[in-house]
Amino acid sequence: MRQNKNFLQMHSIKHITVLTGAGISQESGIKTFRDQNGLWENHSIEEIACPNAFEKDPELVHRFYNLRREQLNQVEPNPAHIALAEADKYFKVDIITQNVDDLHERAGSQNVYHMHGELRKLRRISDGDVIPFTAKVEKKDYHLMRPHIVWFGEMVMEMEAISSALNQCDLYLCIGTSNQVYPAAGFIQQIKQRGIPCIELNQEVTALSSWYDKTLLGKASQIVPDFISELVSRAAGSAKID
Repeated sequence: MRQNKNFLQMHSIKHITVLTGAGISQESGIKTFRDQNGLWENHSIEEIACPNAFEKDPELVHRFYNLRREQLNQVEPNPAHIALAEADKYFKVDIITQNVDDLHERAGSQNVYHMHGELRKLRRISDGDVIPFTAKVEKKDYHLMRPHIVWFGEMVMEMEAISSALNQCDLYLCIGTSNQVYPAAGFIQQIKQRGIPCIELNQEVTALSSWYDKTLLGKASQIVPDFISELVSRAAGSAKID
């Protein structure tokens, strides 16, 4: 990994694209809903989060996601989410998240693209329309609605907007992800072909750390605010992005 402190030319950075993973939300208290055996009610997550499971037992699937929504109501954005939202005042910031929570939005970020769907949305089976949702799915709707979630075997969402964000940014940040799940794990290769500075902020080194210009290790709630503060400090005096 290159550790050149001067590789960022701050005067040229106007558009930041950020990839976030589970590591940024876990510090807010987001749980995995797996017990010590890696199961939820004797089911693996792979058995629940798939189209076949929904066809076989929609009640089970909805019960799982209802619990996740209930938990989401009990957590708040942490300093890492808030710092990224603060960066919106100084740069154009696009956030590509692998998380299905709404913590980025609640922190104030404006441009958030959910690759794997959103807990607070449902999709009608009949016409595919997506509707907002905050409480729980009732039994009468079990066969009418499905979670607006990308299940195993399904295509990720919002790839057109994500591709645009990757192609237009002049700084790429990867925060709190293991860099093992594709297509997100392939974003770094795409960005590096453009010669764009790339920084990884993570709790530990990943299999793709060598691709990054710099890797910062630590809790997202600590290292992300510090890094964003440095970016803003270096950009002080320049015009804010409209």
